[in-house]
Formats: sequence, C-alpha cells, structure tokens
Amino acid sequence: MPTEATLEKNTGEAQPWDAYLQIENLWKAFGDFIALRDISLSISEGEFVCFLGPSGCGKTTLLRAIAGLDIQTRGAIEQAGKDISNLPPAERDFGIVFQSYALFPNLTIERNISFGLENAGLSKAAISARVKELLELVGLPDQGKKYPAQLSGGQQQRIALARAIAMSPGLLLLDEPLSALDAKVRVHLRHEVKDLQRKLGVTTIMVTHDQEEALSMADRIVVMNHGVIEQIGTPTDIYREPETLFVADFIGEMNKLSATVSGPGRVKIGSKEFVASGNGFSEGEDVIAAIRPEDIIPHGDTTTEHMAEPENAITCRITEMEFLGSFWRCRLESETLGSTELIADYSINAVRRLELAANKDLVIEIPSNRLKVFPRPTDEI
Repeated sequence: MPTEATLEKNTGEAQPWDAYLQIENLWKAFGDFIALRDISLSISEGEFVCFLGPSGCGKTTLLRAIAGLDIQTRGAIEQAGKDISNLPPAERDFGIVFQSYALFPNLTIERNISFGLENAGLSKAAISARVKELLELVGLPDQGKKYPAQLSGGQQQRIALARAIAMSPGLLLLDEPLSALDAKVRVHLRHEVKDLQRKLGVTTIMVTHDQEEALSMADRIVVMNHGVIEQIGTPTDIYREPETLFVADFIGEMNKLSATVSGPGRVKIGSKEFVASGNGFSEGEDVIAAIRPEDIIPHGDTTTEHMAEPENAITCRITEMEFLGSFWRCRLESETLGSTELIADYSINAVRRLELAANKDLVIEIPSNRLKVFPRPTDEI
C-alpha cells in the first residue's frame, strides 16, 4: 500500500533500466480488426511524448494498453524495468486525465483531489498538506471548497490534472485533455501543462489529433496511422524531415506535386526538371514531390542572377491572396507546372517589399533541400 513516501517527487537519479517505458511488438485486435500492429517504442524517464494521428489511427488504443484498460492481444510492456503487460490498472503506476475531466460532481474540489490519497490510507494531515500543495501547483489555491460545476472547463481540467498527479505517479497519461476547451483556453493551458510536467519531471504521454498541440508540447512525437507508427522524432524532425508522405501531409500544410524521377537527385514536374533531395528512386519512376508553402522563395524580378539555385526557378502568376493575420497565403499557377497549383506563405514584410498582389507575375525558387520526394501512393497508381 502507498505511504506518505509515495508523495516524494522524482530525484532525477540514474536508474538501472535503459528506458522508463518499453513497448515491444505490441498487437491489439478487436475481432478481425487490427487496431495496433507490431508497435515497438522506448520512452525515457522524464520525457514528454505525444501520440499524434487522425481519428481511428490507434493512438488511444495504445494509451489504454499502457494503462491496462485494454490488454494487448500480444506483445510486452515494461515500466521501470518491471513487466506490467498483464497487470490490472490498479497495480500499474500511472495517473490519467481524460478529455471529459471525469470529476465527481458531488464532491468538493478538495475531496476530488484527495480521493486517491484517502483510499491509500494516508493521515488527514498528510492529505490536507498534499491537497493544498497541488491546488497551488495548478494555480487554484482558493478553489478547494467549490464544486466542479462552479469552475470553468479550463479550471476543471487543472483539477483533473492535480488529482492525476496526487500520488506522484511514475507515468502521467493524458487522453486528449485539452480538446474540449475553447481555443484560447487550450493554448494557455498547454503551456501550463508543459511547465508543470517539467517542474515535476514526470514521464508523460499525451494523445492528441492536434498537430500544433503536439509540436508545441512534445519532446518527441509518435505519428500513427492505421495502427502502425509512421515516424518517431522531435517536433522539428517530424515537421522538417518527414519520412513518409502521410507524415508530410498530416503535419502542417504541404504542396504535393505529381513528378517523375529524371535522374539521380532530379525530378520532372510538368515540363521542367528540378533538383531535389537525394531520393534513391529509379529513373522514370512516378513519385510525389512535396514542399511546404513557407519554403518557396519569392523573388522580385525575372532574373535568376542572384539565386542560389536558378535551375529550380520558375515564373508564376499569383491567382489569389488570402490574409491570415501573421502572413499572406498566395495561390500560384505556372504554365511550367501545367494544371498544378502551388500554395506559398509569405510574411507581411515580404508582400510589402515585393509589392505582391493578385494577378501579378512572380519568379519563385524551390530550394532542392526542401523539395522532398516520396513514393506515389498505391491507390493513385
């Protein structure tokens, strides 16, 4: 049974295991449907990891398997060097926060937070001190006597977070905890959650379908699709160096262009050959070339004299400009590219400096190191 020593924070001292959470060859089937397919993943102590993907990709199923709420069909899970694969949730060391808060409406905020502490048999003095500490930690020191219905959604989620960490769990699981909140509250609270996680040093896994949320909060992102892991990496790696077309397309905006490999490091798009990142494809192979809108470089005139890669320059016409606050989104057409439309994002200063406007011709440069090449999806072949 947990004691008051359970409430001690992590010391950060080196531990004997290589990874705090180790998942090996995990499968989960619901009848004939395979929800998770051979998932392997290592998470270090103190790391903040986001499971990111569209609805039905398996991210919540993986979180529930870690918690023991849905036992995997096969595979192993180790936490802190201990095999927890078949343990019930009550015997696993985690706290969990759900999208719906899941607070007890008939209990005060203090009683909601102290629920697990009371069940652990701690003294009243220890419980009172811990509840006070947690209320201060989540920035709600004066709300203890209220009931959940008297708090805003953001405040209720902070209380749910306080309850989840009350027993100082080794693992904190967050199942889309911010998705039910208003946009401004969500942005504010994600910074608070990240700051709290850093302060506590607790290993954290968060499930989300919100790319911006994952990019701003995670140390590493696990991108999932159809029950498999597409890519694992830092937010910068996931965004700037996507390994698959799915990742490139799912994270942020991406121009996808039908292309044919014309030689080593070269692709033909429309009637023009472009230098691209080394692709390893066979000459003549049909592929997809991709570039992010912000990576397309605008030039103010039709000369290529001062361009880094004049061979990757084309003349376009701006067909439409959309003001999005901090930047302008331009839609570009070029005879060189045929019927393919490009989307380019330019800062307000660039638009002003280059005097960009709808129906104006513009020379753009597509940097070869930002032009990524991916296999064409089989359903397009």
